[in-house]
Amino acid sequence: MPQAIWNGQVIAESNSTEVVEGNHYFPPASLRKDHFQPSQKTTECGWKGTAQYYSVVVDGATNTDAAWYYPEPKEAASNIAGFVAFWKGVEIKALPGDASNESGASGQCEV
Repeated sequence: MPQAIWNGQVIAESNSTEVVEGNHYFPPASLRKDHFQPSQKTTECGWKGTAQYYSVVVDGATNTDAAWYYPEPKEAASNIAGFVAFWKGVEIKALPGDASNESGASGQCEV
């Protein structure tokens, strides 16, 4: 089962991730919500839409803007609406054969 791990803690875990541009997007219900704080940061992707961010907090340490999601993505990315992906040192552990859906969408964005 794919897991997102930061600072030694599992912060998300799901067999229902969506993989887009090599990033595992975790369903909202799979997040350990006590580790997430809303951020003011937003970025724009031409084909996915506007991303919003969370900072990840574990044991008093904060990883600013380490998670992002598309609350209202464009049609081409509708499969990841509300799903959360990670960067900035958050480790994704996924074994071969773990259940996830790979999106064939084209175009690369920073996140």
